[in-house]
Amino acid sequence: MARHGWDRRHFLGASAAAGAGALLAGCTAGSGPGPEEGTAGDGRLSVPAENGRPGDRDWDLRQRGADRAVEGYADRVSVLPGEAFSLCVSTTAKGFRAEAFRMGWYGGAQARRVWASERIPGTAQPPARPAGETRTVAASWQPSLRVSTHGWPEGAYLIRLTADSGDQRHVPLTVRSASAAGRLVLVNAVATWQAYNTWGGYSLYYGPGGKDDSGSRSLAVSCDRPYDRDGAPLFTTYEQPAIALAERLGLPLAYTTSMDLDRDPQLLHGAHAVVSLGHDEYWTPAMRAHVTAARDAGTNVAFLGANACFRRIRLEQRLVVCYKTDWQRDPLYGKDDAAVTTDWREPPHADPENSLTGTLYESNPTNADYVVAEPGHWLLEGTGAVRGTAFPNLVGTEYDRVDAGPATPRPIEILAHSRLVCRGVRSFADTAYYTAGSGAGVFNSGTMRWVESLTGDGGHGIPPGAARFTGRVTANLLRAFANGPAGREHPAADNLEAYDPYAGDPIWAGRNLW
Repeated sequence: MARHGWDRRHFLGASAAAGAGALLAGCTAGSGPGPEEGTAGDGRLSVPAENGRPGDRDWDLRQRGADRAVEGYADRVSVLPGEAFSLCVSTTAKGFRAEAFRMGWYGGAQARRVWASERIPGTAQPPARPAGETRTVAASWQPSLRVSTHGWPEGAYLIRLTADSGDQRHVPLTVRSASAAGRLVLVNAVATWQAYNTWGGYSLYYGPGGKDDSGSRSLAVSCDRPYDRDGAPLFTTYEQPAIALAERLGLPLAYTTSMDLDRDPQLLHGAHAVVSLGHDEYWTPAMRAHVTAARDAGTNVAFLGANACFRRIRLEQRLVVCYKTDWQRDPLYGKDDAAVTTDWREPPHADPENSLTGTLYESNPTNADYVVAEPGHWLLEGTGAVRGTAFPNLVGTEYDRVDAGPATPRPIEILAHSRLVCRGVRSFADTAYYTAGSGAGVFNSGTMRWVESLTGDGGHGIPPGAARFTGRVTANLLRAFANGPAGREHPAADNLEAYDPYAGDPIWAGRNLW
Protein backbone atom coordinates (compact mmCIF):
# COMPACT_ATOMS: atom_id res chain seq x y z
CA MET A 1 0.00 0.00 0.00
CA ALA A 2 1.12 3.50 -0.61
CA ARG A 3 1.37 6.30 1.85
CA HIS A 4 0.79 9.86 1.40
CA GLY A 5 2.21 13.09 -0.04
CA TRP A 6 1.40 13.69 -3.68
CA ASP A 7 3.85 11.79 -5.84
CA ARG A 8 3.56 8.99 -8.35
CA ARG A 9 3.68 6.34 -5.63
CA HIS A 10 1.21 8.24 -3.49
CA PHE A 11 -1.97 6.48 -2.33
CA LEU A 12 -2.96 5.00 -1.14
CA GLY A 13 8.10 -14.70 28.16
CA ALA A 14 9.89 -16.84 30.15
CA SER A 15 13.29 -15.85 31.45
CA ALA A 16 16.28 -16.94 29.38
CA ALA A 17 17.05 -19.68 31.88
CA ALA A 18 13.51 -21.01 31.88
CA GLY A 19 12.90 -20.75 28.15
CA ALA A 20 16.10 -21.19 26.19
CA GLY A 21 16.44 -24.86 26.97
CA ALA A 22 12.77 -25.72 26.55
CA LEU A 23 12.62 -27.86 23.41
CA LEU A 24 9.14 -28.84 24.46
CA ALA A 25 9.74 -32.48 25.15
CA GLY A 26 6.23 -32.61 26.59
CA CYS A 27 4.54 -31.08 23.56
CA THR A 28 1.33 -32.49 22.16
CA ALA A 29 1.03 -33.56 18.53
CA GLY A 30 -1.44 -32.23 16.01
CA SER A 31 -4.27 -34.29 14.63
CA GLY A 32 -3.90 -36.77 11.80
CA PRO A 33 -1.55 -39.58 10.79
CA GLY A 34 2.24 -39.48 10.82
CA PRO A 35 4.17 -36.88 8.81
CA GLU A 36 5.28 -39.34 6.16
CA GLU A 37 1.70 -39.48 4.89
CA GLY A 38 1.92 -35.82 3.84
CA THR A 39 4.98 -36.36 1.65
CA ALA A 40 5.66 -37.87 -1.73
CA GLY A 41 7.96 -40.83 -2.25
CA ASP A 42 10.95 -38.50 -2.58
CA GLY A 43 10.18 -36.90 0.78
CA ARG A 44 8.80 -33.70 -0.72
CA LEU A 45 5.41 -32.26 0.13
CA SER A 46 2.43 -34.12 -1.33
CA VAL A 47 -0.30 -31.50 -1.28
CA PRO A 48 -3.22 -33.95 -1.83
CA ALA A 49 -1.98 -36.27 0.94
CA GLU A 50 -1.38 -33.40 3.35
CA ASN A 51 -4.78 -31.86 2.73
CA GLY A 52 -6.45 -35.23 3.16
CA ARG A 53 -5.56 -35.08 6.85
CA PRO A 54 -8.05 -33.72 9.40
CA GLY A 55 -8.00 -29.95 9.69
CA ASP A 56 -8.54 -27.60 12.62
CA ARG A 57 -11.05 -24.80 12.14
CA ASP A 58 -10.05 -23.21 15.43
CA TRP A 59 -6.84 -21.59 14.14
CA ASP A 60 -7.67 -17.89 14.17
CA LEU A 61 -7.60 -15.56 17.17
CA ARG A 62 -10.54 -15.75 19.54
CA GLN A 63 -9.46 -12.83 21.74
CA ARG A 64 -6.81 -10.36 20.71
CA GLY A 65 -6.74 -8.42 23.97
CA ALA A 66 -4.58 -5.42 24.86
CA ASP A 67 -1.50 -4.55 22.83
CA ARG A 68 1.10 -6.03 25.19
CA ALA A 69 -1.01 -8.83 26.64
CA VAL A 70 0.93 -11.39 24.62
CA GLU A 71 3.12 -10.95 21.55
CA GLY A 72 6.17 -12.53 20.03
CA TYR A 73 8.38 -13.18 17.04
CA ALA A 74 10.50 -15.99 15.63
CA ASP A 75 14.25 -15.54 15.35
CA ARG A 76 14.12 -16.83 11.77
CA VAL A 77 11.67 -15.95 8.98
CA SER A 78 11.98 -19.45 7.53
CA VAL A 79 13.42 -22.86 8.29
CA LEU A 80 13.86 -26.09 6.39
CA PRO A 81 11.74 -29.02 7.62
CA GLY A 82 13.29 -30.38 10.79
CA GLU A 83 15.28 -27.26 11.65
CA ALA A 84 14.70 -25.48 14.96
CA PHE A 85 13.90 -21.85 15.72
CA SER A 86 13.40 -19.76 18.85
CA LEU A 87 10.23 -17.98 19.88
CA CYS A 88 10.76 -14.72 21.74
CA VAL A 89 7.58 -13.96 23.66
CA SER A 90 6.48 -11.20 26.01
CA THR A 91 3.29 -11.38 28.06
CA THR A 92 1.74 -9.67 31.06
CA ALA A 93 0.25 -13.02 32.10
CA LYS A 94 1.99 -15.58 34.29
CA GLY A 95 2.17 -18.06 31.47
CA PHE A 96 1.30 -18.85 27.86
CA ARG A 97 1.02 -21.69 25.37
CA ALA A 98 1.96 -21.87 21.69
CA GLU A 99 0.39 -23.86 18.84
CA ALA A 100 1.60 -24.16 15.24
CA PHE A 101 -0.93 -24.32 12.40
CA ARG A 102 -0.01 -25.18 8.83
CA MET A 103 -2.19 -23.19 6.45
CA GLY A 104 -3.85 -25.04 3.58
CA TRP A 105 -7.29 -26.31 2.58
CA TYR A 106 -8.04 -29.34 4.76
CA GLY A 107 -11.63 -29.78 3.61
CA GLY A 108 -12.39 -26.12 4.25
CA ALA A 109 -10.86 -25.89 7.73
CA GLN A 110 -7.90 -24.09 6.07
CA ALA A 111 -5.39 -25.12 8.72
CA ARG A 112 -3.99 -28.14 10.55
CA ARG A 113 -2.42 -28.01 14.00
CA VAL A 114 0.92 -29.76 13.82
CA TRP A 115 2.31 -28.93 17.26
CA ALA A 116 1.38 -27.51 20.65
CA SER A 117 3.56 -26.60 23.61
CA GLU A 118 3.15 -27.15 27.29
CA ARG A 119 2.46 -24.09 29.42
CA ILE A 120 5.51 -21.81 29.43
CA PRO A 121 6.20 -19.33 32.26
CA GLY A 122 5.48 -15.80 31.10
CA THR A 123 7.66 -12.69 31.31
CA ALA A 124 6.97 -9.10 30.31
CA GLN A 125 10.04 -8.33 28.21
CA PRO A 126 11.28 -4.73 27.88
CA PRO A 127 9.79 -2.31 25.34
CA ALA A 128 11.96 -1.37 22.38
CA ARG A 129 13.29 2.04 21.45
CA PRO A 130 14.32 3.41 18.04
CA ALA A 131 18.07 3.37 17.54
CA GLY A 132 20.54 5.18 15.32
CA GLU A 133 20.07 7.51 12.39
CA THR A 134 17.74 4.96 10.77
CA ARG A 135 15.41 4.98 13.80
CA THR A 136 15.31 1.18 13.80
CA VAL A 137 13.18 -0.60 16.40
CA ALA A 138 14.45 -4.04 17.42
CA ALA A 139 12.99 -5.88 20.41
CA SER A 140 16.04 -8.14 20.88
CA TRP A 141 14.15 -10.17 23.49
CA GLN A 142 15.43 -13.25 25.23
CA PRO A 143 14.20 -16.55 23.75
CA SER A 144 11.23 -18.03 25.58
CA LEU A 145 11.41 -21.50 24.02
CA ARG A 146 13.19 -23.44 21.32
CA VAL A 147 10.98 -25.26 18.82
CA SER A 148 11.89 -28.17 16.58
CA THR A 149 10.03 -28.49 13.27
CA HIS A 150 10.64 -32.21 13.02
CA GLY A 151 7.65 -33.69 11.19
CA TRP A 152 6.34 -30.31 10.02
CA PRO A 153 5.61 -30.36 6.27
CA GLU A 154 6.74 -27.53 4.04
CA GLY A 155 4.27 -24.67 4.07
CA ALA A 156 3.15 -21.35 5.50
CA TYR A 157 2.50 -21.44 9.24
CA LEU A 158 0.82 -19.36 11.89
CA ILE A 159 1.96 -19.90 15.47
CA ARG A 160 -0.78 -18.88 17.87
CA LEU A 161 0.26 -17.59 21.28
CA THR A 162 -2.38 -17.86 24.02
CA ALA A 163 -1.76 -16.21 27.37
CA ASP A 164 -3.29 -17.49 30.62
CA SER A 165 -5.67 -14.52 30.31
CA GLY A 166 -7.01 -15.89 27.01
CA ASP A 167 -5.42 -13.10 24.98
CA GLN A 168 -3.85 -14.25 21.71
CA ARG A 169 -1.51 -13.22 18.89
CA HIS A 170 -0.12 -14.82 15.75
CA VAL A 171 3.52 -15.29 14.75
CA PRO A 172 4.10 -16.21 11.07
CA LEU A 173 6.77 -18.68 9.98
CA THR A 174 7.60 -20.37 6.68
CA VAL A 175 8.85 -23.96 6.52
CA ARG A 176 10.53 -23.53 3.19
CA SER A 177 11.11 -26.08 0.46
CA ALA A 178 14.61 -27.34 -0.24
CA SER A 179 13.82 -27.66 -3.95
CA ALA A 180 11.42 -25.91 -6.30
CA ALA A 181 12.05 -28.14 -9.32
CA GLY A 182 8.83 -29.05 -11.11
CA ARG A 183 6.72 -27.10 -8.65
CA LEU A 184 4.74 -23.91 -8.29
CA VAL A 185 6.50 -21.67 -5.75
CA LEU A 186 4.43 -19.55 -3.35
CA VAL A 187 6.43 -16.61 -1.94
CA ASN A 188 5.62 -15.12 1.47
CA ALA A 189 6.38 -11.40 1.14
CA VAL A 190 8.19 -10.97 4.45
CA ALA A 191 10.06 -7.83 3.38
CA THR A 192 6.77 -6.08 2.62
CA TRP A 193 5.24 -7.29 5.89
CA GLN A 194 8.06 -5.61 7.79
CA ALA A 195 7.91 -2.40 5.78
CA TYR A 196 4.34 -1.82 7.00
CA ASN A 197 4.85 -3.20 10.49
CA THR A 198 4.29 -0.37 13.00
CA TRP A 199 5.22 -2.36 16.13
CA GLY A 200 7.24 -0.11 18.42
CA GLY A 201 5.76 2.98 16.79
CA TYR A 202 7.88 2.97 13.64
CA SER A 203 7.64 1.57 10.11
CA LEU A 204 9.08 2.54 6.73
CA TYR A 205 6.05 4.86 6.49
CA TYR A 206 5.34 6.22 9.94
CA GLY A 207 7.02 7.55 13.01
CA PRO A 208 5.56 8.65 16.36
CA GLY A 209 1.94 9.71 16.29
CA GLY A 210 1.32 8.10 12.92
CA LYS A 211 3.07 10.85 10.98
CA ASP A 212 3.98 10.01 7.40
CA ASP A 213 7.17 12.01 7.64
CA SER A 214 10.63 11.21 6.34
CA GLY A 215 12.05 12.99 9.37
CA SER A 216 10.47 10.61 11.85
CA ARG A 217 9.86 7.25 10.12
CA SER A 218 12.36 4.39 10.09
CA LEU A 219 14.80 4.05 7.23
CA ALA A 220 15.54 0.45 8.20
CA VAL A 221 13.17 -1.93 9.98
CA SER A 222 14.02 -5.06 11.92
CA CYS A 223 12.63 -8.59 11.80
CA ASP A 224 13.47 -8.87 15.51
CA ARG A 225 10.09 -7.61 16.70
CA PRO A 226 6.48 -8.78 16.68
CA TYR A 227 4.09 -7.72 13.94
CA ASP A 228 1.39 -5.22 14.79
CA ARG A 229 -2.37 -5.82 15.07
CA ASP A 230 -3.16 -9.57 15.12
CA GLY A 231 0.48 -10.51 14.53
CA ALA A 232 0.14 -11.43 10.85
CA PRO A 233 -2.15 -8.85 9.18
CA LEU A 234 -0.66 -8.81 5.68
CA PHE A 235 -0.36 -12.59 5.54
CA THR A 236 -3.98 -13.25 6.51
CA THR A 237 -5.29 -10.53 4.18
CA TYR A 238 -3.18 -10.89 1.05
CA GLU A 239 -1.74 -14.41 1.09
CA GLN A 240 -3.67 -16.99 3.08
CA PRO A 241 -6.76 -17.08 0.79
CA ALA A 242 -4.58 -17.81 -2.25
CA ILE A 243 -2.68 -20.51 -0.37
CA ALA A 244 -5.97 -22.18 0.55
CA LEU A 245 -7.02 -22.20 -3.11
CA ALA A 246 -3.68 -23.53 -4.39
CA GLU A 247 -3.72 -26.34 -1.83
CA ARG A 248 -7.34 -27.14 -2.59
CA LEU A 249 -6.34 -27.65 -6.23
CA GLY A 250 -3.78 -30.28 -5.16
CA LEU A 251 -1.00 -28.74 -7.25
CA PRO A 252 2.71 -29.51 -6.67
CA LEU A 253 3.68 -26.60 -4.41
CA ALA A 254 6.87 -25.25 -2.90
CA TYR A 255 7.13 -22.53 -0.25
CA THR A 256 9.69 -19.80 0.32
CA THR A 257 10.00 -16.16 1.42
CA SER A 258 11.19 -12.96 -0.20
CA MET A 259 14.27 -13.11 2.06
CA ASP A 260 15.19 -16.56 0.75
CA LEU A 261 14.54 -15.46 -2.82
CA ASP A 262 17.13 -12.73 -2.29
CA ARG A 263 19.91 -14.90 -0.90
CA ASP A 264 19.70 -17.99 -3.11
CA PRO A 265 20.18 -17.62 -6.88
CA GLN A 266 19.41 -21.33 -7.37
CA LEU A 267 16.17 -21.31 -5.41
CA LEU A 268 13.93 -21.15 -8.50
CA HIS A 269 16.01 -23.63 -10.54
CA GLY A 270 13.61 -25.87 -12.44
CA ALA A 271 10.48 -24.27 -10.97
CA HIS A 272 7.42 -24.35 -13.18
CA ALA A 273 6.09 -21.11 -11.74
CA VAL A 274 6.68 -18.52 -9.05
CA VAL A 275 3.71 -16.74 -7.47
CA SER A 276 3.89 -13.28 -5.94
CA LEU A 277 0.85 -12.97 -3.70
CA GLY A 278 -1.44 -10.00 -3.03
CA HIS A 279 0.96 -7.37 -1.67
CA ASP A 280 4.60 -7.83 -2.62
CA GLU A 281 5.95 -4.30 -2.94
CA TYR A 282 9.51 -4.42 -1.58
CA TRP A 283 12.15 -6.18 -3.73
CA THR A 284 15.93 -6.30 -3.63
CA PRO A 285 17.93 -6.21 -6.88
CA ALA A 286 18.79 -9.87 -6.29
CA MET A 287 15.11 -10.84 -5.95
CA ARG A 288 14.29 -9.14 -9.21
CA ALA A 289 17.31 -10.59 -10.99
CA HIS A 290 16.53 -14.12 -9.79
CA VAL A 291 12.86 -13.98 -10.85
CA THR A 292 13.76 -12.41 -14.20
CA ALA A 293 16.36 -15.12 -14.84
CA ALA A 294 13.80 -17.79 -13.95
CA ARG A 295 11.28 -16.25 -16.37
CA ASP A 296 13.92 -16.20 -19.09
CA ALA A 297 14.57 -19.90 -18.42
CA GLY A 298 10.87 -20.76 -18.85
CA THR A 299 9.46 -20.34 -15.33
CA ASN A 300 6.00 -18.76 -15.34
CA VAL A 301 5.41 -15.77 -13.05
CA ALA A 302 2.13 -14.67 -11.46
CA PHE A 303 1.44 -11.41 -9.64
CA LEU A 304 -1.83 -11.80 -7.72
CA GLY A 305 -2.03 -8.19 -6.62
CA ALA A 306 -0.86 -4.72 -7.60
CA ASN A 307 2.10 -2.51 -6.73
CA ALA A 308 4.54 -5.45 -6.91
CA CYS A 309 8.28 -4.82 -7.17
CA PHE A 310 7.76 -1.09 -6.61
CA ARG A 311 10.36 -0.32 -3.93
CA ARG A 312 14.03 -1.26 -4.23
CA ILE A 313 15.40 -2.39 -0.87
CA ARG A 314 18.52 -3.83 0.69
CA LEU A 315 18.67 -6.63 3.24
CA GLU A 316 21.27 -6.38 5.99
CA GLN A 317 21.06 -9.47 8.17
CA ARG A 318 17.56 -9.13 9.68
CA LEU A 319 17.05 -5.54 8.55
CA VAL A 320 14.97 -4.28 5.62
CA VAL A 321 16.53 -1.02 4.43
CA CYS A 322 14.68 1.51 2.27
CA TYR A 323 15.45 5.23 2.27
CA LYS A 324 12.65 5.90 -0.27
CA THR A 325 12.41 9.66 -0.90
CA ASP A 326 15.51 10.15 1.27
CA TRP A 327 17.60 8.14 -1.18
CA GLN A 328 20.34 10.76 -1.26
CA ARG A 329 21.04 9.85 2.38
CA ASP A 330 21.55 6.18 1.50
CA PRO A 331 25.21 5.34 2.28
CA LEU A 332 25.51 3.66 -1.14
CA TYR A 333 24.50 6.78 -3.07
CA GLY A 334 27.35 7.72 -5.38
CA LYS A 335 29.12 4.44 -4.63
CA ASP A 336 26.70 1.83 -5.99
CA ASP A 337 23.70 3.66 -7.39
CA ALA A 338 22.06 0.43 -8.60
CA ALA A 339 21.71 -0.58 -4.94
CA VAL A 340 20.37 2.73 -3.64
CA THR A 341 17.05 2.12 -1.91
CA THR A 342 14.17 4.05 -3.45
CA ASP A 343 11.40 3.40 -5.99
CA TRP A 344 12.58 1.18 -8.82
CA ARG A 345 11.51 3.75 -11.41
CA GLU A 346 13.28 6.68 -9.76
CA PRO A 347 16.85 8.07 -9.88
CA PRO A 348 19.67 7.47 -9.32
CA HIS A 349 19.29 4.16 -11.20
CA ALA A 350 15.79 4.08 -12.69
CA ASP A 351 14.59 0.64 -13.81
CA PRO A 352 10.77 0.57 -13.90
CA GLU A 353 9.15 -2.61 -12.68
CA ASN A 354 7.00 -3.26 -15.75
CA SER A 355 9.83 -4.97 -17.63
CA LEU A 356 9.10 -7.87 -15.28
CA THR A 357 5.55 -7.35 -14.02
CA GLY A 358 4.05 -6.23 -17.34
CA THR A 359 2.22 -3.35 -15.64
CA LEU A 360 3.09 -0.16 -13.80
CA TYR A 361 1.72 0.78 -10.42
CA GLU A 362 -0.20 4.00 -10.84
CA SER A 363 -1.81 5.34 -7.66
CA ASN A 364 -4.28 4.96 -4.80
CA PRO A 365 -6.79 5.02 -3.18
CA THR A 366 -9.62 3.99 -5.44
CA ASN A 367 -12.74 1.84 -5.45
CA ALA A 368 -13.93 0.82 -8.89
CA ASP A 369 -15.74 -1.85 -10.84
CA TYR A 370 -13.53 -4.53 -12.35
CA VAL A 371 -14.61 -4.76 -16.02
CA VAL A 372 -13.92 -7.74 -18.28
CA ALA A 373 -12.53 -6.78 -21.69
CA GLU A 374 -11.57 -10.10 -23.31
CA PRO A 375 -14.04 -12.80 -22.17
CA GLY A 376 -12.79 -15.35 -24.71
CA HIS A 377 -9.34 -15.54 -23.17
CA TRP A 378 -8.31 -18.96 -21.87
CA LEU A 379 -7.78 -17.59 -18.37
CA LEU A 380 -11.47 -16.61 -18.20
CA GLU A 381 -12.75 -19.99 -19.37
CA GLY A 382 -15.63 -21.23 -17.23
CA THR A 383 -16.32 -17.87 -15.59
CA GLY A 384 -19.43 -17.08 -17.61
CA ALA A 385 -18.16 -13.54 -18.07
CA VAL A 386 -18.95 -11.53 -21.19
CA ARG A 387 -17.47 -8.29 -22.43
CA GLY A 388 -18.43 -5.59 -19.96
CA THR A 389 -19.17 -7.94 -17.05
CA ALA A 390 -18.42 -5.86 -13.95
CA PHE A 391 -17.60 -6.72 -10.34
CA PRO A 392 -18.14 -3.74 -8.02
CA ASN A 393 -15.19 -2.56 -5.90
CA LEU A 394 -12.89 -5.37 -7.01
CA VAL A 395 -10.42 -2.71 -8.18
CA GLY A 396 -8.72 -1.05 -5.22
CA THR A 397 -7.21 0.29 -3.18
CA GLU A 398 -4.07 0.28 -5.32
CA TYR A 399 -4.03 -0.61 -8.98
CA ASP A 400 -1.72 -1.14 -11.96
CA ARG A 401 -2.02 -0.20 -15.61
CA VAL A 402 -0.31 -1.32 -18.82
CA ASP A 403 1.92 1.39 -20.27
CA ALA A 404 2.87 1.71 -23.94
CA GLY A 405 6.48 2.61 -23.19
CA PRO A 406 9.42 0.56 -24.47
CA ALA A 407 9.92 -1.32 -21.17
CA THR A 408 6.54 -3.06 -21.46
CA PRO A 409 7.04 -6.67 -22.61
CA ARG A 410 5.39 -7.71 -25.85
CA PRO A 411 3.27 -9.53 -26.84
CA ILE A 412 0.92 -8.54 -24.06
CA GLU A 413 -2.84 -8.96 -23.68
CA ILE A 414 -5.15 -6.79 -21.61
CA LEU A 415 -7.91 -9.01 -20.19
CA ALA A 416 -9.73 -6.47 -18.03
CA HIS A 417 -9.78 -2.69 -18.52
CA SER A 418 -11.52 -0.96 -15.65
CA ARG A 419 -12.45 2.71 -15.55
CA LEU A 420 -11.68 4.51 -12.32
CA VAL A 421 -11.13 7.89 -10.77
CA CYS A 422 -8.20 8.27 -8.41
CA ARG A 423 -7.40 11.55 -6.72
CA GLY A 424 -9.52 13.34 -9.28
CA VAL A 425 -7.74 11.78 -12.27
CA ARG A 426 -9.56 9.48 -14.67
CA SER A 427 -7.66 6.34 -15.54
CA PHE A 428 -7.93 2.56 -15.92
CA ALA A 429 -6.76 -0.54 -14.08
CA ASP A 430 -5.59 -3.43 -16.23
CA THR A 431 -5.30 -7.18 -15.82
CA ALA A 432 -2.62 -8.37 -18.22
CA TYR A 433 -0.89 -11.49 -19.53
CA TYR A 434 2.30 -11.58 -21.58
CA THR A 435 4.62 -14.29 -22.85
CA ALA A 436 8.40 -14.26 -22.90
CA GLY A 437 10.73 -15.66 -25.53
CA SER A 438 11.45 -18.61 -23.25
CA GLY A 439 7.78 -19.63 -23.39
CA ALA A 440 7.08 -18.41 -19.87
CA GLY A 441 3.73 -16.81 -19.20
CA VAL A 442 3.43 -13.79 -16.88
CA PHE A 443 0.12 -12.71 -15.32
CA ASN A 444 -0.68 -9.59 -13.33
CA SER A 445 -4.12 -9.06 -11.79
CA GLY A 446 -3.62 -5.28 -11.58
CA THR A 447 -5.63 -4.89 -8.37
CA MET A 448 -4.62 -5.37 -4.77
CA ARG A 449 -8.02 -6.84 -3.88
CA TRP A 450 -7.70 -9.95 -6.04
CA VAL A 451 -6.64 -12.30 -3.23
CA GLU A 452 -8.94 -10.63 -0.69
CA SER A 453 -11.91 -11.31 -2.96
CA LEU A 454 -11.28 -15.07 -2.89
CA THR A 455 -12.86 -15.30 0.56
CA GLY A 456 -16.23 -14.14 -0.78
CA ASP A 457 -17.01 -12.38 2.49
CA GLY A 458 -18.21 -9.13 0.94
CA GLY A 459 -15.35 -7.04 2.29
CA HIS A 460 -14.81 -3.61 0.71
CA GLY A 461 -18.25 -3.93 -0.86
CA ILE A 462 -17.05 -6.64 -3.26
CA PRO A 463 -20.07 -8.88 -3.93
CA PRO A 464 -19.61 -12.46 -2.75
CA GLY A 465 -20.17 -13.64 -6.31
CA ALA A 466 -16.88 -12.06 -7.36
CA ALA A 467 -15.11 -14.94 -5.60
CA ARG A 468 -16.49 -17.36 -8.19
CA PHE A 469 -14.90 -15.27 -10.93
CA THR A 470 -11.52 -14.61 -9.30
CA GLY A 471 -11.39 -18.16 -7.96
CA ARG A 472 -11.97 -19.68 -11.39
CA VAL A 473 -9.46 -17.37 -13.11
CA THR A 474 -6.86 -18.09 -10.43
CA ALA A 475 -7.49 -21.83 -10.71
CA ASN A 476 -7.12 -21.69 -14.51
CA LEU A 477 -3.92 -19.72 -14.06
CA LEU A 478 -2.32 -21.95 -11.43
CA ARG A 479 -3.20 -25.19 -13.21
CA ALA A 480 -1.70 -23.97 -16.48
CA PHE A 481 1.37 -22.47 -14.83
CA ALA A 482 2.01 -25.65 -12.83
CA ASN A 483 2.41 -27.56 -16.12
CA GLY A 484 5.46 -25.64 -17.32
CA PRO A 485 5.98 -22.74 -19.75
CA ALA A 486 2.42 -21.56 -20.39
CA GLY A 487 3.32 -19.54 -23.48
CA ARG A 488 3.97 -22.69 -25.49
CA GLU A 489 0.29 -23.65 -25.33
CA HIS A 490 -1.09 -20.20 -24.61
CA PRO A 491 0.98 -17.54 -26.43
CA ALA A 492 -0.18 -13.98 -25.81
CA ALA A 493 -1.98 -12.31 -28.73
CA ASP A 494 -1.00 -8.67 -28.41
CA ASN A 495 -3.94 -6.28 -28.13
CA LEU A 496 -2.26 -3.25 -26.58
CA GLU A 497 -3.10 -0.83 -29.37
CA ALA A 498 -6.82 -1.56 -28.96
CA TYR A 499 -6.69 0.16 -25.58
CA ASP A 500 -4.81 3.23 -26.84
CA PRO A 501 -2.33 3.68 -24.03
CA TYR A 502 0.61 6.00 -24.31
CA ALA A 503 3.82 6.30 -22.37
CA GLY A 504 3.26 8.04 -19.06
CA ASP A 505 -0.54 7.78 -19.26
CA PRO A 506 -2.23 9.35 -17.37
CA ILE A 507 -1.01 10.24 -13.87
CA TRP A 508 2.33 11.60 -14.92
CA ALA A 509 0.86 13.82 -17.65
CA GLY A 510 -2.45 14.55 -15.92
CA ARG A 511 -4.47 13.63 -19.04
CA ASN A 512 -7.87 11.95 -19.20
CA LEU A 513 -9.01 9.37 -21.75
CA TRP A 514 -12.77 9.21 -21.06
